[in-house]
Amino acid sequence: MEKFALLARLEAKAGKEQELQDFLKSALPLAETEQETIRWYALQIGPSTFGIFDTFAAEEGRQAHLDGDIAAALMANAATLLAKDPVIEKVSLLAVK
Repeated sequence: MEKFALLARLEAKAGKEQELQDFLKSALPLAETEQETIRWYALQIGPSTFGIFDTFAAEEGRQAHLDGDIAAALMANAATLLAKDPVIEKVSLLAVK
C-alpha cells in the first residue's frame, strides 16, 4: 500500500510552458521503469504551473526516485525551463482508495 509520496510544483519560464509540458510527458517511460514507484502523475495546475505527484510503499522507493533519472533530467533542464527552483515536498499518505 502506498504510504509515501512526493509532490513537486514546477513554474515554467515565460514562453517555456509547452516545452515543460513536453518534458513531463516524455518522462513517463522513465517512471514506468521504476520498480518502487507505484503511481506517477504529471499534471498542469495553471497556465504556467505544473506538477509531479508520485506514490511509494516505502521511504526507500521515494528516495530512489529522488536519486533517479527523472529528477536528474529535471535538474539538468531547470535553468532552461523553470522560472524558479522546483518545490518538492515529501508527503505522507493518510488514506488511499
